Amino acid sequence: MRITALGVALGFSAGITPGPLLALVLSGTLRGGLATGLRVAAVPLLTDLPVVLLSVTALSALPDRAVAAGGAAGGLFLLWLAVSTLREARTAEMPDAGTAEARAQERRTLRQAALVNLLSPHPWLFWLTTGAPLLVDAWRDGPGGAGGFVLGFYALLVGSKALFAVVVARTRHRMTARAYRVLLAGAGALLLAASGMLLTEFGRELAA
Repeated sequence: MRITALGVALGFSAGITPGPLLALVLSGTLRGGLATGLRVAAVPLLTDLPVVLLSVTALSALPDRAVAAGGAAGGLFLLWLAVSTLREARTAEMPDAGTAEARAQERRTLRQAALVNLLSPHPWLFWLTTGAPLLVDAWRDGPGGAGGFVLGFYALLVGSKALFAVVVARTRHRMTARAYRVLLAGAGALLLAASGMLLTEFGRELAA
């Protein structure tokens, strides 16, 4: 139970922490409705398996500069997403979730979310420094504990982001165009802040 509770606590903390994936959950919900937001929230379930496997094998053998280069690349990609979102927010209109354009936007958002999650160093660093050691330790006591840790972590990681999507979706159809643009700009600002943090943190390491 202790290791499961720890997974729940870590997953909830990661789920509500402002970051690029949460920003895409919010912007995706605003653009395409609840279904899009929930799909973006579930992206870690699809993309984290290689993160978990590689972080405990190949990544642990790489030099620090390789990790920093990956983080900087992720920061540049987030910068591009932030600028695109902020530009769109200036003239955006509330989309109809049922149109072909909205469905195309949903597919783009899902691809962006998957790429963001793979490029972001935070899942890699979490599993390398915290998640993998806890998982290995739990596995020594039996697969039940390890499974409880993973289940608790991802239930809260995805569930908390899904809750944000539900809250935004419930108010989405009552929003004015101005409120929609302000919230979309807020999502862009979150992406910009995340980009700045990554570029600052890992740029220093590359320059050292």
